[in-house]
Amino acid sequence: MTPDKSDLRPWVVVNMAMTADGKIATAGREVTTFGSPRDLRALYSLRATADAVLCGARTVEETGATLGNGGEAFLRRRIRAGLSEMPLRVVVSGRASLDPSAAIWKAKGSPIVVLISSEAPAGARKRLEPLADAVWVSPSKGLDLKSALAWLRARWGVQRLVCEGGGSLNAAMFRSGLVDELRVTLCPRVFGGNASPTIADGSPGILGNAFRLGRPEMRCHGGELYVTWKSVRAESTNGQSGKPRSLADGSRRPAPPR
Repeated sequence: MTPDKSDLRPWVVVNMAMTADGKIATAGREVTTFGSPRDLRALYSLRATADAVLCGARTVEETGATLGNGGEAFLRRRIRAGLSEMPLRVVVSGRASLDPSAAIWKAKGSPIVVLISSEAPAGARKRLEPLADAVWVSPSKGLDLKSALAWLRARWGVQRLVCEGGGSLNAAMFRSGLVDELRVTLCPRVFGGNASPTIADGSPGILGNAFRLGRPEMRCHGGELYVTWKSVRAESTNGQSGKPRSLADGSRRPAPPR
């Protein structure tokens, strides 16, 4: 049976760094780099395997992230892998509130695509349209991430996508069953705080609905532990709509401007 086009989507890797107590930032969300230089290189190595990088608007604004390729060495890796020089940059901004002065708009490079809800204010949408290369509007109430990923596959040829948070976007991706792989760098820090964001924030879940991961692969470098899981579904099917290219070691949250 031929699969429905709406079911075709990229292979999705959620890629984050967290402290030993499971936090991805302090309660005040200070822009801080708490991973090692090796961890940062691992981020760019992972981006070098992807057609697109996905990030939430708040994370883009607070960190000054530009979602670039990491420089000449990583650009060459992409070319050797048959990819474009830079990944497509995709930002989720449900209310179309992404700041027009955010650093990502000033960084030259690949196209910028913004995903918004059908309920986004018309004025906010109009402010984004001259800035973005494309603004995708969800066909249903809220933001239908499954439809968004299918569109990225069909319209932009995205077969492999790296999602770099924040916690609310990650949680939505997990709830929608759209994550094939989770990569975490566990860093030797403790932030504490009930309000400190985690890898998957949002409404509390229940045990029966927990997103299930398979057997972990782990590597230790210095004080950091690099862990990779595939989802149970991805392990059992060996991938869904796009097999992963060769994978880079480690992971990273987009903390510093780049």
